[in-house]
Amino acid sequence: MTQQKKLRVMELFAGVGGFRLGLEKANKDLFDVTWANQWEPSRKVQHAFECYIRNFPNGTHSNEDISEVPDEVFQDYASDLVVGGFPCQDYSVARSLSGEQGIQGKKGVLFWEIERVLRNTHPKYVLLENVDRLLKSPSKQRGRDFAVMLATFNHLDYVVEWRVINAADYGHAQRRRRVFIFAYKKDIVFDKEQRELSMEDIVFKKGFFAKPFPVKEEPYQGRVSEIEDLPNDRVFITDNYSYGFHTAGVMRDGKFYTAHTEPVAIDPTPLRDILLDEAEVDDKYYLSEEEEKKFEYLRGAKKVERTSASGHKYFFSEGGMSPTDSLDLPGRTMLTSEGTKNRSTHIVEVNGRKRYLTPIECERLNGFNDNWTEGMPDRMRYFCMGNALVVNLIETMGRRIEEIDKANTLEAVQLELL
Repeated sequence: MTQQKKLRVMELFAGVGGFRLGLEKANKDLFDVTWANQWEPSRKVQHAFECYIRNFPNGTHSNEDISEVPDEVFQDYASDLVVGGFPCQDYSVARSLSGEQGIQGKKGVLFWEIERVLRNTHPKYVLLENVDRLLKSPSKQRGRDFAVMLATFNHLDYVVEWRVINAADYGHAQRRRRVFIFAYKKDIVFDKEQRELSMEDIVFKKGFFAKPFPVKEEPYQGRVSEIEDLPNDRVFITDNYSYGFHTAGVMRDGKFYTAHTEPVAIDPTPLRDILLDEAEVDDKYYLSEEEEKKFEYLRGAKKVERTSASGHKYFFSEGGMSPTDSLDLPGRTMLTSEGTKNRSTHIVEVNGRKRYLTPIECERLNGFNDNWTEGMPDRMRYFCMGNALVVNLIETMGRRIEEIDKANTLEAVQLELL
């Protein structure tokens, strides 16, 4: 039997290691994370990085601004797969002053660091995660930023698939919608196979996402866009281009197909299934009478008169929401503000008592092992889980990458025998 070679992995913007954990759960013997970068600007204590190295002692760990990492480092750790979750920022580009040095991305935008990594390492696969509003940003020129990204991948000879996935639609415990982007090099075996299919079949039936995350055969309310040429010039895209990208799509050779897909949903995991036994919950997580009153106000309907900086008076209105989170539904999207007392904070009622979710329960909402973030203050444990992705989704995607790469291994063996 042909032995599948290990896939060298580079993890960018690693956080507390959700990508790595998901890949290792898929196949720890296949995915070998050789280099990982995590750096939180303006923080004296790098809690996420410390959590990462505690849970993953193997490999090279980088705790520095990625923009300061030399190209030679990326070249030394050239990988088969690059993964990472990165901020939704302004991806606009401009001509350099000389007009001869190509384009210049806006300083500090982390996507350009991803591009730099890809230019220096040429991995076969790229798997990224972002908030779903990426597909519609900026608001005044919708779709521009994502078009710049697609054009960048096209320049680097990648085919790209994307899909907005709500983890709860596929059996998990959190209603968390994120866009996932999978890019693969042209001319690998998977690309040759996919080129035998229509783009519609790739999105709905046989693409990277369609097989493990099935969708209905017809687009939601007929929302589909025909194949269209993407401009080659990213400066032109910045200045002029907008497009209504849907929740799923594929881009190949500068042409793309995009549709609003509907999941073939699996029953989600209800919140009650991830809660600790109440005997294990510390008293500090239960609400005082004062806190209960505060949340009644925060989560209740309100209409409040306010005055703007210019002196203009207006009314701020907010609809009501349930005073506690239903234990029979998956949890709402966890935010980085989970550790503060705000309207979006999860409040559960068990045996007639209201309380916050514990840090362990927040870890479970994202599919992490219990006490993954142990050792940092509770406030930071909540913050890190608000930043994290749902590990179970990456585990599923990892198995899909394993399946795809087996074909490359087989082809390599066949070529050796010729």
